[in-house]
Amino acid sequence: MDTLHRALDFCIRHQTVLGYGIVSLLTAASEHIFSSVVFKCPCNSGNMLYGSVFLIVPAFILFLLGCMVNARTWHLLTGSCPPEKRCGFCPRGTCTRHCPVLVSITARALVAPLTWMAVALLRASFYECAASGNGLIKNFVCQDKGQECHKLLAKIPCDEKLSEKISGEFLSLQAQSQLMGWLLIVIIVTVVLISTCVSRCRSPVSYLQLKFRKTYSKKERELFKIKAKEHATRLAEINVNCFFEATDPAPFQTPSNEDWRRISLLFPSNSQEQYYSMIHKYVNTNRGNSVRFGEGDQNPSVLGSVDEEGASESGF
Repeated sequence: MDTLHRALDFCIRHQTVLGYGIVSLLTAASEHIFSSVVFKCPCNSGNMLYGSVFLIVPAFILFLLGCMVNARTWHLLTGSCPPEKRCGFCPRGTCTRHCPVLVSITARALVAPLTWMAVALLRASFYECAASGNGLIKNFVCQDKGQECHKLLAKIPCDEKLSEKISGEFLSLQAQSQLMGWLLIVIIVTVVLISTCVSRCRSPVSYLQLKFRKTYSKKERELFKIKAKEHATRLAEINVNCFFEATDPAPFQTPSNEDWRRISLLFPSNSQEQYYSMIHKYVNTNRGNSVRFGEGDQNPSVLGSVDEEGASESGF
C-alpha cells in the first residue's frame, strides 16, 4: 500500500509533465502506425504532395485538437463577443492581457504536432518520399545526369539500393531527415528551457509562495466544483418541485451574471496584492464592487502557467 500511495502521490505532483509525456507517447505510436500500415509512397511524380500531406496535415490536425481540448481556449472565447456588444477592433488593453494567454495556449497545443514532426523525421519515411519528388533536390542530385536520374530518384523510397547508384557523395534523404529531426528536438528543448527560465525569473513572487499559490488554486478548483454541483442540484430541485406542486419558489441566493463575469476574468498576477485567484480577489474587495477590483485587470499574467494547469485539469 505504501508503494501504491507513493506512486499516486508522484503522479499527482507531476501530472502536467506526465500528461505531456503520455500525449507524446501516443503521438509517436500513432506516427508509427501511420508510417508502417497506412503510408505507401507512390514512387512517382506525386511523391512531393503525398509525403508532405502525411508529414504536415496530421501535425496541423493535432495542433487544432490541442487548442480545442485546452479549457483556457474556451475560457478566453466564452462571452468575448456577446450580442449586445459590437465585435470589432480589439482594445489595446484587452489584446495585451490576452496575448500571453494565446501564446501559452499555442505552446501547449504544439506538444503533439512537434512530437509528430520529430518522430516522423527520425523515421524518415515521409520526408524521404516528399524529398524524392522535390524539384530542387532533383536538380541538385541529378545535375548533368539526365532525365533517367530524375525517374530513379522518385523510386528511392521503394528501393533503398537506388540511393547508392545515384550519388555516393550526396547525403542520403534518410540521413537528411534524421538530422532535421534531431535539430528540431534540440530547438524544442532549448526554447522550452529558455522560456521556463525567463518566466521564473520574471515571477513577481518567490519560489515557496508560487508553490503555495499552486496548492491554493488546486484546492479552490476542487471546492468550487463540489459547491457548484451542490448549488445547481439544490436550485434544480426547488424549480422542479415548484413546477409539479404549483407553488412559488422560496428565495434562493445565486450569483448574478455580473458576479460570474467577474470571477471568470483571467487572473492577473500582481506583486502588490495578496490574491491567488479571481474568487479570492472578488470576496476580499466588497464582492467585486470595490474600485480595487478593477485595478491591474489589464496586466498580463506572468504566472499564467499556474492557472493553466488547473484549467486544463478541471475545465474551469
